[in-house]
Amino acid sequence: MTLPEKVRKFIKQYQLINARDKILIGLSGGPDSVCLLYALNALKEEFSLKLYIGHLNHSLRGRESDQDQEFVKKLSEKLKIPAFFKKVDVSRAAKTCCSEESARKIRFDFLFQTAKENHLTKIALGHNQDDQAETVLMRLIRGSGLLGLAAILPKRKIGGFTIIRPLLGIKRKDIESFLRLKKITSRVDSSNLREIYFRNRLRRTLLPELEKYNPNIKEVLAGTAQTAAYDYDFLYTSALKAFNKIKIIKLKQLKLPLEKFLSLHPALQNIILRLSFEELKGDTRRLTYQHIRELRDLMYCRPQGSVVDLPSHISTRKNQEFLDIYLRVTDQ
Repeated sequence: MTLPEKVRKFIKQYQLINARDKILIGLSGGPDSVCLLYALNALKEEFSLKLYIGHLNHSLRGRESDQDQEFVKKLSEKLKIPAFFKKVDVSRAAKTCCSEESARKIRFDFLFQTAKENHLTKIALGHNQDDQAETVLMRLIRGSGLLGLAAILPKRKIGGFTIIRPLLGIKRKDIESFLRLKKITSRVDSSNLREIYFRNRLRRTLLPELEKYNPNIKEVLAGTAQTAAYDYDFLYTSALKAFNKIKIIKLKQLKLPLEKFLSLHPALQNIILRLSFEELKGDTRRLTYQHIRELRDLMYCRPQGSVVDLPSHISTRKNQEFLDIYLRVTDQ
């Protein structure tokens, strides 16, 4: 089975694409995103797709970043696929978090804004099976719940957009073989070779060690993520129904009736806490497993009037009848 055929099978299995979809492809110029571009372009006529390219020049690698942008521009012209570009100095934009996290957030903001302005509802990203395995392992090491183990989902809705990852069932070595066979060039991000980043150390040092114990460790980790994703999806659906029944929404505040909330299964409680944070913040990027543990301690062990401060200026207060989740005016 060729790589495009594997991608087609994965797309159908997870219902990632519908006929006449308009898809924005996040194209960095690296092997994965270039492979994604060619794979979707090969399926364009079959699905009657309209493809677009989005490239963010994050300026983190100086001239190398500009060369990436020029490469993407030439590729879009070659394949006659419209492209949208934006250049941002991420190192200057980053104020409270590391440049790697800032680059990710700014990139997503760019893709969402580009999709919105051009009336596109789907965004395709080039994560592959190796990325999935690495993400699961990273989260296991740092500590994670079921959502964390689900890692990278094939399809996920965020803020009115659907994020799809058609290469998530494809191994990195198969992507590299496909590009070599088709004589397709791509850009190499030099930062991927630097072991100062946790993911790079894991990829270059820890995973090769684990493969000595199980040569199929990447497939095992990716399979764990898939199972966790199915289980979490079922729990999420149940939790969302319960959340919509019990939540009380006020201006910049959300209340959960404690008696009803505590009667739910702990697995549903955890998800409802995440949904409450998302209701006020818009996403749950900065909410960690440790925050959920602290909220559970608040509910079951701390006295009335106790408060837990969460990221993004959100706090939670335990009262006699309600768990109040609200936006703080300012951080003290």
